[in-house]
Amino acid sequence: MKVLFATSEAHPLAKTGGLADVSGALPAALRDLGVDARVLMPGYPAALEKADDLTRILRIRLPEHGEIGLLQGRFPGDGAPVYFIEHAGYYARKGLYQDAAAHDWPDNAMRFGLLSQFAAWLAGPGSPLDFKPDVLHCNDWQTGLAPAYLRYEAARPTPTVFTVHNLAYQGIFPPDVLKPLGLPPESFSIDGVEYYGNISFLKAGLYYASRLTTVSPSYAGEIQTEACGMGLHGLLAARSQELTGILNGIDLREWDPAHDPHLPAPYSADKLDGKLANKRALQDELGLGPDAHAPLLGMVSRLTQQKGSDVVVEAVPQLIELGAQFTVLGSGEIELENAWSRLAAAHPGRIAVKIGYDEGLAHRIEAGADIFLMPSRFEPCGLNQMYSQRYGTPPVVHRVGGLADTVTHASPENLASGAATGFVIDRLDRASLVDAVHRAMALYRQPRAWEKLMRSAMARDFGWAGRAQQYLDVYEKIRT
Repeated sequence: MKVLFATSEAHPLAKTGGLADVSGALPAALRDLGVDARVLMPGYPAALEKADDLTRILRIRLPEHGEIGLLQGRFPGDGAPVYFIEHAGYYARKGLYQDAAAHDWPDNAMRFGLLSQFAAWLAGPGSPLDFKPDVLHCNDWQTGLAPAYLRYEAARPTPTVFTVHNLAYQGIFPPDVLKPLGLPPESFSIDGVEYYGNISFLKAGLYYASRLTTVSPSYAGEIQTEACGMGLHGLLAARSQELTGILNGIDLREWDPAHDPHLPAPYSADKLDGKLANKRALQDELGLGPDAHAPLLGMVSRLTQQKGSDVVVEAVPQLIELGAQFTVLGSGEIELENAWSRLAAAHPGRIAVKIGYDEGLAHRIEAGADIFLMPSRFEPCGLNQMYSQRYGTPPVVHRVGGLADTVTHASPENLASGAATGFVIDRLDRASLVDAVHRAMALYRQPRAWEKLMRSAMARDFGWAGRAQQYLDVYEKIRT
């Protein structure tokens, strides 16, 4: 089985979010199953600097895009093959999708249209590569046009899988980009790329791909409803027999508290002493009061309403009164960034906030916090709630999407049986969140019960092996 995996980002080469983690880990897990999985992505300068064994294998010129190169290299570490599209005008800039002011790049349609076009070309019968994929696996809107290109350019298109990582990001552009993108006029219809008078890259993937997947079973059901379907619920419901929800995994080598190079003290479910040492080190690093008994609440998140950050902000005064400390890492909506900065200034030693992203600090928060907050309004899958459980940091989550699929609520019955791994709220509002955190803090002050909860969470298997097999099963169904 040969699979070309097309993505706009892949860890550790380029990352803005969970898509990169999946794009770095899933192809590697597929290769462990014997699949010849290779990644195709834009040649961002930082990604090219990190890749190993770079070689330029072709250079062409396209009328609408100009000079383009294709490079082949390998991921650092596992050595998995990766192809880079080289285009200085499109990809040699800071910011994958947006500028420093968080505005979308105005030429994103052409930038990711080229990525989709190359994916279709390299997967199709006219590919210049010796590598001939059995399946093209596309991810999110940035590669959504690839199945459309294949449909219109090949008599027998290579089978395609299109994975929705977040339906809220749809890649919507005005209809006048249809011609420069090289799509035929007949594609601009309700049975095609047209979406309320515009072009939707995401809809193109949903309509033209051979099979659809999304990143958790619960989210697969949610996006077929009007409440969560973002205007695409009808199409998704119509294709429900071709839609599979496959829960994301995590890289168990990258996220392992016993061997994590970012942590000052290793620990495991059998030796939990290092957990407290990481908490003390994190408090010292961030200027929090050195209080071993204060429950330390951690967040590593985009600071957006989708992630429920606004509800956490509302709850902070009550949680501070209950004795909590906070550590927050993330960026997002400027109003929420400012709100968190004001809270940190008003509560020195109790709240530490870092606007931006720091991979090492993210690991240290997962290890050093006592309780992890992730009350998303909607969450296709989520990874941090899985990281936090692996690190013995029980999460507080909203019962949606992948959060519902990965966190077992600490009810009395689940606590008694050892099944509990975190705290799940059914309603996202300040009162529900405060109540859940209050219950978590009460359990935290019962050391034996809390250690049992920690160990139950750390015992969960969130690895990629089983998930990769599910993707392989999907590939086999459409392989020609």
